[in-house]
Amino acid sequence: MGIPTKSSDRVLEGSCLCGAVRYAVRDEFAYALNCHCSQCRRATGAPFKPLAGIPREKLRLTAGAGNLLIYGDDKGHDARCRTCGSLLYSVVRDGAYVHVTLGTLVDEPSIRPSAHIFVGSKAPWYTITDDLPQHAEFG
Repeated sequence: MGIPTKSSDRVLEGSCLCGAVRYAVRDEFAYALNCHCSQCRRATGAPFKPLAGIPREKLRLTAGAGNLLIYGDDKGHDARCRTCGSLLYSVVRDGAYVHVTLGTLVDEPSIRPSAHIFVGSKAPWYTITDDLPQHAEFG
């Protein structure tokens, strides 16, 4: 693939746990956050979901499109692997963006989470221990 000269030259690869579904996404994320909302907690089974947002057209499936399990509709849904259940990404903002689940990236993105969001509804048993800004809702 060669050594890129800037992050926008990079294409990152991602995959579900079993490898049945794979995707490619430009390393041009607009933002990265740790979301503590109850929906993200339930979708991941974790205290928060580390995510990176990017326009939807910058993510493409490279394998296993027929193995996707979609929960929701075209304007907002979660995309999982039908075989292993991994949450790969969520379509958000009326279908314009995807929130890539950072844990499914095989390659390291240039962006890092910059804040915690929806901490007003975070799991009461979880304590945030880093110094990132905390927002009660989104933004």
